[in-house]
Order: sequence, then C-alpha cells, then structure tokens
Amino acid sequence: MTDARLRYGRASLALSFLVQGVTFALLVTRIPAVQDRYGISDGLLPAFLAAVPVLAGAASVVTEKVVARVRPGVVLRWAQPVVMLALLGVGAGTELWQAAVALGVFGLAVGALDASMNMVGVSLQRAYGRSIMLGFHAAYSLGGIAGASMAWAGAHWDLSLLLSYLPAVAVLLPAALVGSRWYAEGQAAGARAADGQERGGSVPFRLLLPLCLVMSFAYIGDSTVSNWSAKYLQDVLGGSEQLATVPYNVYMVTTLLGRAVGDLGVRRFGAIAVVRGGSVLAAVGFAGVAVAPGAWWGMLGFTLLGLGLCVIVPQTFAAAGRMFPGASDVAVARLNVFNYVGFLVGSPLVGALGDAWSYRGAMLVPMVLVLATLVYARSFGAEPARYGGGHEPARAADVG
Repeated sequence: MTDARLRYGRASLALSFLVQGVTFALLVTRIPAVQDRYGISDGLLPAFLAAVPVLAGAASVVTEKVVARVRPGVVLRWAQPVVMLALLGVGAGTELWQAAVALGVFGLAVGALDASMNMVGVSLQRAYGRSIMLGFHAAYSLGGIAGASMAWAGAHWDLSLLLSYLPAVAVLLPAALVGSRWYAEGQAAGARAADGQERGGSVPFRLLLPLCLVMSFAYIGDSTVSNWSAKYLQDVLGGSEQLATVPYNVYMVTTLLGRAVGDLGVRRFGAIAVVRGGSVLAAVGFAGVAVAPGAWWGMLGFTLLGLGLCVIVPQTFAAAGRMFPGASDVAVARLNVFNYVGFLVGSPLVGALGDAWSYRGAMLVPMVLVLATLVYARSFGAEPARYGGGHEPARAADVG
C-alpha cells in the first residue's frame, strides 16, 4: 500500500471518529430534552438509556461475524450514516414508540460503528508501524466537544431537537460518505492466522480477558465523570449551578489534549509505561475529587482524571491488535463489548453507593478499579499470542 493511500486512509478515519464524537455528544447532552419531548418518565428513562449500550454490545458481537465476509471499512461506511439518521429520528418523532425505535437503531448502528472504526484503526497502526490510535480517539474527543457546544447552543436558543440535530447531520453525513472513499487498512486485519485457523477460533478469551477488564474499568471511570460530575460538584462540593456544568467540559478538553500528545508518549516510552502513568494519574484524580474541600479542588481532580483516563481505551484496542495480529478484527469486536459493560455498570454503581453510603466514598470505587489496571499493564506489551498448533502469526509492528 502506498504512503499516500495510508495518509488518506488515516485522515478519512480520523474524520469518522470526529463525526461520531459529534453525533454521540448531540444525543447524550440533550437527554433531558428527549425525555421532555416524548414524555418519558423518570422511572422509564433508565430503561431507554440502558437499551442503547445493550444493543450496541450485541451489534459488536454480530460485527465480528460480518467482518468474516466483508472488510471492516465496508461496515463502517454504512454504519455511520445509519447512526446519524437515527439521531435525526430521535429528534423528529412524536410518539414514545418512535423514540424507542430510533434509539434502538442508534444503539445497533453504534455498536457496529465503534467496532469497525477501531478495527480499521488497529490495522492502520500496524501498517504505520508506530502508535497512531490515540490520534483517532483525540479526533473523537474534539468531535465530542463540538457536539456538546452545538447542543448547548440548541438549548440556549430553545431550538427543537430536530433543528438542533439537522445542521450537523446535513454537513457531516455527506462529508463522512465522501471520506469513506479513502478508507484503508494495513495488513489484512481480517486475514486468517498463519496456522490456518478460522479467525473466530483464534482469540482465546482467557488471553483477552485482562484487556476486557481494563476496558470495563476505564469506562466505569468515564461514565462516573459523565453522569455524576455536575451533581457531585454542586451537591457535595457546594459549587454553583453554572460551575457544575464545567467539570465535564474540562474533562473533555483534557481528554483531547492527552490524546493529542499520547502517541508521542507511546513512541518514546512504550505502551506499558503510558498506560501505567495514565492509571496512576486517573487514580490520583479520583482521590482528589473524593477528598476535595471545595469546588475548585474538585475541578483539579476532574482535570487529572481526563489526562489519565484518556490514554487507556485507545491503547487497549491497540494492545488487542498486537496480541492477535492475525485475528485483530475478532479481538477488537469482543473487546468493544466491554466498553458497554463498563458504561452500564459505572453510573448505577456510583449512584447506588452514593445513596447508601456517600458520594465521596463512591468516588473511591472507580479509583480502585483504575488502579487495578496496573495489575494487567504487562498485557499492553504482550507478544503475539501463540496458537494451539505451535505456530505464531507474523509479528505486528512494534508500537512501543
């Protein structure tokens, strides 16, 4: 594959990550408006919200089977428009069943999209021979900031959901379709392992399990910030209502900054060192939030959290690709399921502990889980897995 083809492929994939960041932020930051539009009760809302990651996890499993027949770039090319059209469906409906259908389609398409995006990213990183995964996720963070800003503008100007969503979709959907012409993959991520085994049988779960746990721990931490930072700053630390909106924005900005420079850190110090450093920094952030005497100290804790957590998820996908170079699509699809497991567990876990004990104490739980990543850090520098026949797939490019 030519260098120009790789550069175009890298740019087009970064655009897809950015578009997905915008789309997802537009949905999650306007959940209250969605609830009001469809008259969803407080008791029913958690079921609606939980259905999205559950369906996304199921779609990720199905994507593992689909990419046995078509390349991940093909799945990505068609999944992304469906996600964006489903977002419009959420904004355009008037009946509860319409919201359920639109959110269901959104969840299914997001699962396929997340899995295929990271499959293509892992494959491109292998072709480049150096760490580039954090750059793709930095584009996602940038999109998230842009999407949240658009959602704020829509709420500020009291726009309907459809009018809030339509400009972004009208611009980004054609851009994503045009960009998809240049999707590229490196060494065939969908190829069979060198020993001839089928891809579906070449990823022993016991070898992938440490990375699955790390993925869950990271998303438990992320969902804690997403769902509880505003309430924590206002109710526990005594911040104003306006100040309470700031921690998540700060978290997103520091996530962007950390990912923007993270690939350089991986190239210089190696993936293991970067993941260890990120885990410790995130744990210090959670500890700081738990003991903060006031709102501004809490803000500092959330800042550290963004800088620490941001490197873990992209490197977890990259590690799966290195561990199973002949079956990276399968490994990424299975690993991606634990993204949604962490998202589902994190928010209810912190809420239950906060109600039963204290929200300060609840912040110590994700702190401990993030620190547990240190136990599995060696998996981020693992050699390609050996298979039952005693043959080893061709070694992936060294990313460290």
